[in-house]
Amino acid sequence: MQPKAFVTFCILLALSGTTLFAQSTRRNPTSKFYVADVQGFSQVNTGERIEDLTEKSVFDAEGTIIETKPDSTNAIVLSNGVGLNFMEDTKLVVRRFLQEPFQPNRLDLETEPSVSQTRAQLVRGSLGICSGKLIAGSSMVYETPHGTVSLLSQNTQKAAIEVGEDHTTVTLFEGAITLRGDNMAGGESLQPGQQAVIRPRGANQPPEITIGPIPSDQAQRLEDMVNGACQARRKVYFDITERENPLDPNAPSLNAIPLTPLNPAEVGPIVSPARP
Repeated sequence: MQPKAFVTFCILLALSGTTLFAQSTRRNPTSKFYVADVQGFSQVNTGERIEDLTEKSVFDAEGTIIETKPDSTNAIVLSNGVGLNFMEDTKLVVRRFLQEPFQPNRLDLETEPSVSQTRAQLVRGSLGICSGKLIAGSSMVYETPHGTVSLLSQNTQKAAIEVGEDHTTVTLFEGAITLRGDNMAGGESLQPGQQAVIRPRGANQPPEITIGPIPSDQAQRLEDMVNGACQARRKVYFDITERENPLDPNAPSLNAIPLTPLNPAEVGPIVSPARP
């Protein structure tokens, strides 16, 4: 290749790379979470700094560590519409949270806006989970020190995960869950109305998974935990806002839009605000 032609080729390649970068930026907004409620003291470690959680604040989700202190709780909403309710002294590491781009001005707020992949580690504490209908291809996996909890797609999910010193308890109110552990050939299925306890059995041994009905003396507490996550997700939804300059690295912008439920004291339909 002649020098002049080579220079021309490099210029065209650079321009092409700029265009592809702009398109990639426009099509892949950063996945985020919205802080719906804070009681007491909670923090988020973004990998760059540690910040206090405050209501209505928004953070990039992937790679963060969210932690509540003793006598403190918080609730967040991921940009795929999943609500998480953190009980006191709870620590969650969001190892992976990727979401495909979705169209602006969507109308169905009870269905996930696009395919997403969530992989998080519940290090300690208790977590209520509430989602709308997940799109086929989406995945939600929560690891604990004792096993792995996979919430299956295409279902509304209402579940609670609690990590103790020597076991993990998983309670399912709605949806479908598969439980797995190290050295397991397959998995155990959990159905609505059931609770599973996962206990380690020693080195190179699969964990012991015991499944039974939700204990009556725990049902109300666990249901309240999950309802807190459902109430959180009905306070906000995420949408794409197009910008005039397509080369703007912040275009389009993924924004949290607060919502007003029909009755804030109940878990009810979402009421979308009027658009400007």
